[in-house]
Amino acid sequence: MNTKKYCAVLVGLGLVTLSACGSGSDGSSGSDSKTVTLVSHDSWAVSKSVLKDFEKQSGYTVKVLKDGDAGQAVNKAILTKDNPQGDVFFGVDNTLLSRALDNGLFQSYDAKGSATVKPAYRVDETKHRVTPIDTGDICVNYDKAYFSKHKLTPPTSFADLVKPEYKNLLVTENAATSSPGLGFLLGSAAQFGDGGTSRSSEAENGGGWQAYWKKLKANGVKVVDGWEQAYDQEFSGSAGGKKAGGDRPLVVSYASSPPAEVIYGDPKPTTAPTGVSYGTCFRQTEYAGLLSNAENTKGGKAFIDFLLTRKFQEDMPLNMFVYPVIEGATVPAEFTKYGPQAKDPETMAPAKIAADRDQWVKSWTSLVLK
Repeated sequence: MNTKKYCAVLVGLGLVTLSACGSGSDGSSGSDSKTVTLVSHDSWAVSKSVLKDFEKQSGYTVKVLKDGDAGQAVNKAILTKDNPQGDVFFGVDNTLLSRALDNGLFQSYDAKGSATVKPAYRVDETKHRVTPIDTGDICVNYDKAYFSKHKLTPPTSFADLVKPEYKNLLVTENAATSSPGLGFLLGSAAQFGDGGTSRSSEAENGGGWQAYWKKLKANGVKVVDGWEQAYDQEFSGSAGGKKAGGDRPLVVSYASSPPAEVIYGDPKPTTAPTGVSYGTCFRQTEYAGLLSNAENTKGGKAFIDFLLTRKFQEDMPLNMFVYPVIEGATVPAEFTKYGPQAKDPETMAPAKIAADRDQWVKSWTSLVLK
C-alpha cells in the first residue's frame, strides 16, 4: 500500500516464493541470463540503494513489471503461467494463495533464510512453493478532521459501519479484483460467520456475512475497483484524496497507512491525519515465488533469497508500509508510532479460504454489485 509507494498493503496492503531445489520445471539448471524479471502488483517498492546492492553482489539486473492491484496481477500471472512474463512473482497473499497454488503458478524452492521466518507466517512447508515476505492488517481508516468537524465518533467495529450515522461514508474495493477488498470481505465472514453463527456479540448483525453486507449496502457503501482509486481518489483523509476532491471519510486500507500520510506529507504533519478502526482488521501475509516455466531460475532464486535478507526486510516498512516477517528485523519509530499492528485482527485458516473464497466472492458480487 502507498501513496505511489504504499498500497496494501499494503499494503497493505501482497507476495509468494517457490522454486525447485536447483532446477527449472523442465529439469534444467535454469538460464544464465543476467536479468531477473520481477512481476508484481503496483505497490512494489524498494530503496534504490538496497536494490543496487543486490545487483552488485549477485551480478543480476532486476527488471520490474507491475500488473495492477494484487488480485488482477495474480489472475494475469495464472493466465500466462505457460509463458510467464518474468521469473519471480511478488504480490500473492493469503486471500489468494490457494488459487495460485492450485493452478500450478509456482515451482518449489526452499529459500535461504526461510528458517528465520516467524512460525506464524510459514505455509506450504513441505513443498516450499511460496516464501512469506511481509505481513500487514487490512482495516478501515478514517479521516480525523471529518469526524472532528461533525462531532462524530469514528466507528470501532464491523458492526458500527452499518449504523445510520455512518451512512454514505465508507468506500471499499471490489472483492473480486482487489486484495484489500477481498480481505475486508473475509474479515466480515470471520466476524459474522456464514449463516446463523457469529463471533460478534452484536445480535443485530446475526445471519452471517451476507446479512451484514445487505445492511452495509443499504447504508451506502461505495465499491471501486482497487486500492489506489479508493484511497488516493475517494478517501477524504489522504493527501491524494484531498487533491482529487474525495468525499468518503472511511476507506478500507491498512493499519500502516497513517504513517505514510505523516512521512510523505508536504508539509509534514506532526501527527497522522488519519486513524484506524482496529475492530475491522484482517491479517494479511504476502508471499513471493519462483514462477513455473521461469527462464532465469538461478536469478529468480537469488532474488527470492534477497527478499528474506535483513537489509530488504528492514527496508520494506517505509517503502511498502508492511511489517517484516523474519526474526530480529526492526521497523522505524514512525512506523510503530503511527501504524501499530492490530492486537486482535480477524484471521481465517488457509483451508477455509480455499474452500469458500470463490463462492463467497460470487455471492458478494451478486449481493453488492447487482
